[in-house]
Amino acid sequence: MTLRKTKGFTLVEVAAALVILTIGLLALAVLQTTSTKGGFFSNNVTQATILAQDKLEYLTHLSYTNSDLSSGQHNEGAVPGAIFSRQYTIAEDAGNSIKMITVTVQWIDRGNHNISLSTIRAK
Repeated sequence: MTLRKTKGFTLVEVAAALVILTIGLLALAVLQTTSTKGGFFSNNVTQATILAQDKLEYLTHLSYTNSDLSSGQHNEGAVPGAIFSRQYTIAEDAGNSIKMITVTVQWIDRGNHNISLSTIRAK
């Protein structure tokens, strides 16, 4: 009895191909999830940086004696319509007539995160 050549794939070849395809698709699904989480985190970092920069610029354009630039910590609380809270600290060096302004924006997203920006304001 002679074996004849048949066209097509055996069941083992099809099963092996499906296993390889499944592993590849699962890897793509994990990659997509990681990419989405990374994009979400990057968006939060960008928004927090914008909020900190905005407040820092506002404070640097005030007069040196403005009450908003009094020494100490100033807590603004939650930013309306966002997941962020913002505070700033003024440290004054009266001998040199300078103020160190530090703005910190905090948020919670699978952990506590914060962005801090600082500048020095001279009299």
